[in-house]
Amino acid sequence: MGVEKVLRCLSNSFSRFIHLVTFGVPKNLPCQKEYKDVAGSLKLFKRILDNIDDAHIHSDEILHKEFEELDVAVNEAREFIENWGFHSSKICGAVQSRELIVKIRSYSIKICETVFRSLESSLPPTSTSLADIQRCMEEFESLKLETASEKVEEAMKFIREGKVPPLEHLTEIIELLHLSSSQELLKESIAVEKENLKVDQSNQVNHIVDLIFHIRETMVNLESLKAINGVSVPSYFICPLSLQLMFDPVIVATGQTYERDSIKKWLDHGFTRCPVTRQTLSHTNLIPNYTVKALISNWCDENNVKVNRTVDHNQPELETVSHLTQKDENGFDHRSPVESCSHSRTGSTSTAVSSSDYQHISVSNSGEIASDSGSGFSQWPSDGGNRNYPRTVSLPLDSSPNDITTSSLIEQLVNDLKSNSNSAQTKAAAELRFLAKNNMENRTMIGQSGAIQPLLQLLRSNIKITQEHAVTALLNLSINGNIKSMIAESGAIDPLIHVLETGNPCAKENAAAALFSLSLLEEYRVKIGQSGAVKPLVDLLRSGTLRGKKDAATALFNLSIFHENKARIIQAGAVKYLVELMEPESEMVDKSVALLSNLSSVPEGCLAIAKEGGIPLLVEVVESGTPRGKENAASILLQLCLGSPKYCRLVLQEGAVPPLVALSQSGTSRAKEKAQQLLSHFRSQRENASGRGKS
Repeated sequence: MGVEKVLRCLSNSFSRFIHLVTFGVPKNLPCQKEYKDVAGSLKLFKRILDNIDDAHIHSDEILHKEFEELDVAVNEAREFIENWGFHSSKICGAVQSRELIVKIRSYSIKICETVFRSLESSLPPTSTSLADIQRCMEEFESLKLETASEKVEEAMKFIREGKVPPLEHLTEIIELLHLSSSQELLKESIAVEKENLKVDQSNQVNHIVDLIFHIRETMVNLESLKAINGVSVPSYFICPLSLQLMFDPVIVATGQTYERDSIKKWLDHGFTRCPVTRQTLSHTNLIPNYTVKALISNWCDENNVKVNRTVDHNQPELETVSHLTQKDENGFDHRSPVESCSHSRTGSTSTAVSSSDYQHISVSNSGEIASDSGSGFSQWPSDGGNRNYPRTVSLPLDSSPNDITTSSLIEQLVNDLKSNSNSAQTKAAAELRFLAKNNMENRTMIGQSGAIQPLLQLLRSNIKITQEHAVTALLNLSINGNIKSMIAESGAIDPLIHVLETGNPCAKENAAAALFSLSLLEEYRVKIGQSGAVKPLVDLLRSGTLRGKKDAATALFNLSIFHENKARIIQAGAVKYLVELMEPESEMVDKSVALLSNLSSVPEGCLAIAKEGGIPLLVEVVESGTPRGKENAASILLQLCLGSPKYCRLVLQEGAVPPLVALSQSGTSRAKEKAQQLLSHFRSQRENASGRGKS
C-alpha cells in the first residue's frame, strides 16, 4: 500500500475514533478520561499528518510500517469501545484499555519523532509544523493512565510472580472500579468467567481470574469485619460469590458452600468450574448445607440479627432486631441469655435439621435429611434458641483464621497429641479444634493425617479442658461426611459416652452433638442406642445447661427414629423431663413435643406421657404453641386418644375441642389432618356412648 493510501486510511481511522469517543463512550467504560485525552491528541496529530508533504516520508519504510501499526491500534481501540457492554468485565476492560492506550501512545510518539527528524532538515526551526509535532509529542508523553488500570497492572505483576497482591492494592481496585457492592462484584465475577471461556488458556485472563478471586476473598474479609449489633460476621457465613450472609447455603461438587441463588446464577451461565477452587465441577447438583444454615441461624439468634431476603436481588440482608421480646416462627425469644459454657465451639450438626417450610423429614441411608411427608416421624424444630458459637475464637493460640494450614503443621500437631506432655496435648487438640472450625480443606487434611485415633484417646483424659478440646475437634471434623464415617469406624461411641458421663458442661454438650452427628449414619443409630448412650443423654436432658439439654434432645430425637431406641429412651425416664420442658419458660417446648411425638407411637410412650401429667400441657401447646408445636401436640393427643378411652376423656376435660377446631381450620396441612382425625374420634366416641345409652 502506498504512503498516500496509508496516510488516508490512518486519517480516516483517527476521525472515526475521535467521533466515537466524543459522542459514544459507555458510562462504565474504564479509562474514559484517557480515551478522551487520546482523542484530543489524535486531533492535533491528524492535522499534522494532513499537512505533511508525502515526498518527505515516501521512502521511509520504518515510518510506513509505524503508520500501519498505529492504524491497527487505533481501530482495535475503536472496536473495543464499540463492543463494550454493560455486562463486560471492568477488570478486563481496564487491562485491555491500558494495553491499547499504551500502544497508541507509543506508536504516535515514534511517528512524531521520525517525522520531526525528517522535516527538521528541510524546514526552518520556527516552522509551525515542527512546533505542532513537538506539542503533539509532549501531549502523548504526558498522557497518564487511569489510576485503576495502573493498580490492576501492579496487582497483576504480583500474580504473575505467584504472589498475593497487597491488601491496599486490592482495596484500591475495589474502590476505583466500583466493585464494593455485592451485585457489582458478582456481575464482575461472571463477566471475567465469560472472558475466560472465550479464550483458550490465556495467561492474561487466567491471571485476571486469580485477581478476581483475591478481590472476592478480600471483600468477604471486609464484610466479616462489619459489625452487626457490635459483633463481626464470621467470614464462613458469607457467600464468596454474593458477599451476603447466606440464607440458603448449598454445597457444590468441590465441597465449597455458596448461597443457592448466586451459584445457580453462575451455573445458569454455563460455567463448569467452582468459583473458589477453579476445579471443574463433576456435577451441578446443589446439596443443602444444613450445618452452615443452622450455624447462621444460631448466630443470628444469639446476636439479635434477623435475616431477610431483599426483593430486588433475592439476596439476604441484615436487619437489627430490637432487644425487646421478638419471637421467630418457632416461638423462640431472640434475646441472648447467658450460657454457662464459656468456651466457644464451632458448628455442630446437632442443629442441622431445620426447615422453614415445615416439611416432614426423615434421615436417609446416606445420612442426608430427606423430605418424608408420609413418614411417622415428627419434624425436628429449627433451633431458635441461642448457641454459644464463636463470634471470635478465644483459645490460647497464636493462629488466626487466615493462617495457611500445611500438612507439615497438621503432622506436628498430631505428633503433639501423642506426646507425654499434657500441655502439648491440650494445645494440639485446641489447635486442631480451631483449624477444623470452618474450613473444609482443613477437615480433610486433619482426617487423613491420623488425628482421629489420638483425639479419641484424649476423650478419656482426666484433664477436663483437654477432653473438651478433643471432643469439639471431633465434632467439627464430623461435619465432613467421609470423616464422620472414619470417626464412627474408629470406635468413637464409647469414648463419647465417657465424655457425656465425666466431662465439663461444654464437653458434654459437644459429645451429645457428636453422637447426633454419628447417628446420621443409619447403622450407628442402632449401635449408639445399644451402647448405653441413652441414659447419659437423658441425664443431660435432666441436668445439663440449656444448650446441653437441646443437644441431648436433638440426639435422642434422631435415635428415636429407630424403633428399638424408643423403649430405651422411655425406660431411661426421658418422658418426665420432656414433659417438664414443655413449660414455655424452658425455651424447649417444640423440641420436647417433637421427641414426645416420636415416643407416643409406642404404647409405653403414651402411658408415660399421661402418667407424667403431659395431657394438660399438650392441650396448651395446641392452643398457643408454634405451628410445628401445635402439629406435633395434636399428633400425640391423637395417639393417646386412639389407644385409651380414659385418655380421651382426660383430653376432653382439658377443653381441647375449641383449639382443635381452630387448628383444623388454620394449622399446617398435617396439623389440620391430625386435628380433624381427633375431632372425628371424639364424635365417634360420643355417638357410641349415645348408642349404648339408648340400648
